[in-house]
Amino acid sequence: MFTNRLFTILALACAMLFTTTAAFAEHGGSHTTSMFAGAKANTGTATFTRDGAKAMLKVSDDFKVPDTPAPTWRVVDSKGAIYTLDAFKIKGGEKRMVMVPAYVKDIAKVQVYCAFAEVLLGEASFSSPAK
Repeated sequence: MFTNRLFTILALACAMLFTTTAAFAEHGGSHTTSMFAGAKANTGTATFTRDGAKAMLKVSDDFKVPDTPAPTWRVVDSKGAIYTLDAFKIKGGEKRMVMVPAYVKDIAKVQVYCAFAEVLLGEASFSSPAK
């Protein structure tokens, strides 16, 4: 009887450790969106990573920055608030990675927005908000 109880306690401890480890990996690891879908931005994905207090978004190699006057990074949080970040096109190239400000608590969607025409060019969603 003592052996059965000890085995049960050990199994429970292992299950709790696995659950805790998975939760930490989710918050410290990376999250990838679905494919971008929209009128002009419809290739590739975005990946969210966190290294300590530094949060970053990066588009995949197959993502094509739309050929519009001012394609811009935007994110939408789980409550629907929209945050405009940076332009994709910069002098001398493209900004394929952007730092997410600390005041953005989570990200449900990544959008490509044309700041010139004020129109959404495409968006991609995370399966659960990236924090």
